[in-house]
Amino acid sequence: MQLKQHRKMILAITISYTLLILYFLFFAFGRVGKVDQITEYTFIFLPDGFFRLPGLSDLLHPTLMDFVGFGNIAAFIPIGIFIPLLYRTNFIRFMTWFILSILVLETIQALTFLGSFDMNDVIQNASGAAIGFGAYKLGFRTKNDWINMAATGISSVVLMLGVWGGFGLVDQAFTKEIGPFVAINELNDSNGNPSTVPNGTVSRLAVKT
Repeated sequence: MQLKQHRKMILAITISYTLLILYFLFFAFGRVGKVDQITEYTFIFLPDGFFRLPGLSDLLHPTLMDFVGFGNIAAFIPIGIFIPLLYRTNFIRFMTWFILSILVLETIQALTFLGSFDMNDVIQNASGAAIGFGAYKLGFRTKNDWINMAATGISSVVLMLGVWGGFGLVDQAFTKEIGPFVAINELNDSNGNPSTVPNGTVSRLAVKT
Protein backbone atom coordinates (compact mmCIF):
# COMPACT_ATOMS: atom_id res chain seq x y z
CA MET A 1 0.00 0.00 0.00
CA GLN A 2 1.40 3.41 -0.98
CA LEU A 3 0.11 6.10 1.34
CA LYS A 4 0.77 8.79 -1.24
CA GLN A 5 -1.62 6.95 -3.56
CA HIS A 6 -4.33 6.84 -0.90
CA ARG A 7 -4.58 10.49 0.00
CA LYS A 8 -8.40 10.38 -0.03
CA MET A 9 -8.38 7.61 2.55
CA ILE A 10 -5.97 9.53 4.79
CA LEU A 11 -8.10 12.65 4.38
CA ALA A 12 -11.24 10.71 5.37
CA ILE A 13 -9.48 9.32 8.46
CA THR A 14 -8.24 12.79 9.39
CA ILE A 15 -11.70 14.34 9.05
CA SER A 16 -13.31 11.53 11.06
CA TYR A 17 -10.73 11.82 13.82
CA THR A 18 -11.07 15.60 13.89
CA LEU A 19 -14.85 15.29 14.27
CA LEU A 20 -14.29 12.84 17.13
CA ILE A 21 -11.97 15.34 18.83
CA LEU A 22 -14.54 18.12 18.36
CA TYR A 23 -17.21 15.90 19.89
CA PHE A 24 -15.13 15.38 23.02
CA LEU A 25 -14.28 19.09 23.18
CA PHE A 26 -17.86 20.33 22.98
CA PHE A 27 -20.38 17.57 23.70
CA ALA A 28 -18.81 14.74 25.72
CA PHE A 29 -18.93 14.38 29.52
CA GLY A 30 -22.42 15.89 29.72
CA ARG A 31 -21.29 19.37 28.67
CA VAL A 32 -24.58 20.27 26.98
CA GLY A 33 -26.62 19.39 30.05
CA LYS A 34 -24.50 21.67 32.24
CA VAL A 35 -24.83 24.80 30.08
CA ASP A 36 -27.89 26.09 31.98
CA GLN A 37 -25.98 25.80 35.26
CA ILE A 38 -23.09 28.04 34.13
CA THR A 39 -23.53 31.81 34.39
CA GLU A 40 -19.96 33.08 33.97
CA TYR A 41 -17.29 32.75 31.31
CA THR A 42 -14.16 30.92 32.44
CA PHE A 43 -10.83 32.06 31.03
CA ILE A 44 -7.63 30.67 32.57
CA PHE A 45 -4.72 32.45 30.95
CA LEU A 46 -1.94 31.53 33.38
CA PRO A 47 -0.80 27.91 33.01
CA ASP A 48 -0.66 25.98 36.24
CA GLY A 49 0.08 22.33 36.75
CA PHE A 50 0.27 21.34 33.10
CA PHE A 51 3.49 19.47 33.91
CA ARG A 52 1.66 17.23 36.37
CA LEU A 53 1.01 13.99 34.54
CA PRO A 54 0.23 10.75 36.40
CA GLY A 55 3.32 9.15 37.87
CA LEU A 56 4.08 5.45 37.98
CA SER A 57 2.59 5.21 41.47
CA ASP A 58 -0.64 6.81 40.21
CA LEU A 59 -1.03 4.02 37.64
CA LEU A 60 -1.68 1.55 40.49
CA HIS A 61 -4.75 3.52 41.58
CA PRO A 62 -5.73 5.61 38.56
CA THR A 63 -8.50 8.19 38.63
CA LEU A 64 -10.12 10.09 35.78
CA MET A 65 -8.38 13.35 36.71
CA ASP A 66 -4.98 11.64 36.79
CA PHE A 67 -5.23 10.98 33.08
CA VAL A 68 -6.78 14.25 31.91
CA GLY A 69 -3.39 15.80 31.21
CA PHE A 70 -2.09 12.58 29.70
CA GLY A 71 -5.14 12.34 27.43
CA ASN A 72 -4.87 16.00 26.41
CA ILE A 73 -1.44 15.20 25.00
CA ALA A 74 -2.03 11.72 23.55
CA ALA A 75 -5.30 12.66 21.80
CA PHE A 76 -3.55 15.14 19.51
CA ILE A 77 -0.58 12.98 18.50
CA PRO A 78 -2.48 11.60 15.45
CA ILE A 79 -3.16 15.16 14.25
CA GLY A 80 0.58 15.78 14.17
CA ILE A 81 0.96 12.69 11.99
CA PHE A 82 -2.02 13.08 9.64
CA ILE A 83 -1.52 16.73 8.66
CA PRO A 84 2.06 16.41 7.30
CA LEU A 85 0.95 13.25 5.51
CA LEU A 86 -1.64 15.32 3.66
CA TYR A 87 0.18 18.60 3.19
CA ARG A 88 3.80 19.58 2.93
CA THR A 89 4.57 21.80 5.87
CA ASN A 90 7.41 22.52 8.24
CA PHE A 91 7.28 22.32 12.01
CA ILE A 92 6.99 26.06 12.67
CA ARG A 93 4.14 26.55 10.20
CA PHE A 94 2.30 23.47 11.42
CA MET A 95 2.58 24.43 15.11
CA THR A 96 1.57 28.03 14.41
CA TRP A 97 -1.65 26.99 12.68
CA PHE A 98 -2.33 24.30 15.27
CA ILE A 99 -1.93 26.63 18.25
CA LEU A 100 -4.12 29.28 16.59
CA SER A 101 -6.79 26.64 15.94
CA ILE A 102 -6.69 25.41 19.54
CA LEU A 103 -6.93 28.98 20.85
CA VAL A 104 -10.04 29.51 18.72
CA LEU A 105 -11.61 26.25 19.90
CA GLU A 106 -10.84 27.02 23.56
CA THR A 107 -12.41 30.47 23.13
CA ILE A 108 -15.54 28.97 21.57
CA GLN A 109 -15.75 26.50 24.46
CA ALA A 110 -15.73 29.34 26.96
CA LEU A 111 -18.16 31.60 25.09
CA THR A 112 -20.69 28.82 24.57
CA PHE A 113 -20.40 27.60 28.19
CA LEU A 114 -19.43 24.17 26.84
CA GLY A 115 -16.13 24.33 28.63
CA SER A 116 -13.49 26.82 29.60
CA PHE A 117 -10.54 28.57 28.02
CA ASP A 118 -7.60 26.89 29.76
CA MET A 119 -4.01 27.64 28.79
CA ASN A 120 -3.02 24.30 30.32
CA ASP A 121 -5.08 22.54 27.64
CA VAL A 122 -3.48 24.63 24.90
CA ILE A 123 0.03 23.70 26.04
CA GLN A 124 -0.82 20.01 26.46
CA ASN A 125 -2.63 19.78 23.12
CA ALA A 126 0.25 21.52 21.38
CA SER A 127 2.71 19.13 23.03
CA GLY A 128 0.76 16.19 21.62
CA ALA A 129 0.71 17.67 18.11
CA ALA A 130 4.46 18.34 18.32
CA ILE A 131 5.07 14.73 19.36
CA GLY A 132 3.04 13.50 16.40
CA PHE A 133 4.92 15.73 13.97
CA GLY A 134 8.24 14.54 15.38
CA ALA A 135 7.13 10.91 15.14
CA TYR A 136 6.16 11.47 11.50
CA LYS A 137 9.57 12.95 10.70
CA LEU A 138 11.34 10.07 12.43
CA GLY A 139 9.08 7.34 11.05
CA PHE A 140 8.58 8.14 7.38
CA ARG A 141 12.10 7.65 6.07
CA THR A 142 11.78 4.61 3.80
CA LYS A 143 9.77 3.65 0.72
CA ASN A 144 7.99 0.88 2.61
CA ASP A 145 4.83 2.37 4.10
CA TRP A 146 4.27 -0.50 6.53
CA ILE A 147 7.75 0.02 7.99
CA ASN A 148 7.11 3.75 8.07
CA MET A 149 3.86 3.34 9.99
CA ALA A 150 5.45 0.95 12.48
CA ALA A 151 8.40 3.29 12.98
CA THR A 152 6.04 6.23 13.44
CA GLY A 153 4.05 4.34 16.06
CA ILE A 154 7.18 3.38 17.98
CA SER A 155 8.50 6.94 17.71
CA SER A 156 5.22 8.28 19.09
CA VAL A 157 5.47 6.04 22.15
CA VAL A 158 9.13 6.89 22.76
CA LEU A 159 8.56 10.64 22.36
CA MET A 160 5.48 10.49 24.57
CA LEU A 161 7.43 8.72 27.30
CA GLY A 162 10.17 11.31 26.92
CA VAL A 163 7.73 14.18 27.31
CA TRP A 164 6.05 12.39 30.23
CA GLY A 165 9.38 11.98 31.98
CA GLY A 166 10.46 15.52 31.11
CA PHE A 167 7.25 17.00 32.46
CA GLY A 168 7.72 14.99 35.65
CA LEU A 169 11.26 16.32 36.15
CA VAL A 170 10.18 19.91 35.52
CA ASP A 171 7.25 19.56 37.92
CA GLN A 172 9.55 18.10 40.56
CA ALA A 173 12.06 20.90 40.06
CA PHE A 174 9.45 23.62 40.47
CA THR A 175 7.53 21.97 43.30
CA LYS A 176 8.88 22.70 46.75
CA GLU A 177 8.08 20.13 49.37
CA ILE A 178 6.76 21.79 52.52
CA GLY A 179 7.29 20.02 55.79
CA PRO A 180 4.65 19.72 58.53
CA PHE A 181 3.67 22.75 60.59
CA VAL A 182 5.10 22.68 64.11
CA ALA A 183 3.91 24.98 66.86
CA ILE A 184 6.72 27.06 68.37
CA ASN A 185 5.79 25.81 71.79
CA GLU A 186 6.66 22.32 70.59
CA LEU A 187 10.20 23.36 69.72
CA ASN A 188 12.74 22.77 72.46
CA ASP A 189 15.80 24.81 73.27
CA SER A 190 19.23 23.33 73.91
CA ASN A 191 18.19 22.37 77.47
CA GLY A 192 15.09 20.54 76.30
CA ASN A 193 12.72 23.28 77.53
CA PRO A 194 9.92 24.67 75.32
CA SER A 195 10.84 27.80 73.36
CA THR A 196 9.26 31.03 74.58
CA VAL A 197 8.72 34.48 73.17
CA PRO A 198 10.34 37.53 74.82
CA ASN A 199 7.47 38.20 77.26
CA GLY A 200 7.80 34.71 78.64
CA THR A 201 4.58 33.29 77.23
CA VAL A 202 4.64 30.24 75.04
CA SER A 203 3.99 31.19 71.43
CA ARG A 204 0.98 29.73 69.62
CA LEU A 205 2.40 30.55 66.20
CA ALA A 206 3.40 27.79 63.82
CA VAL A 207 6.47 27.53 61.66
CA LYS A 208 7.33 25.42 58.63
CA THR A 209 10.04 22.79 58.96
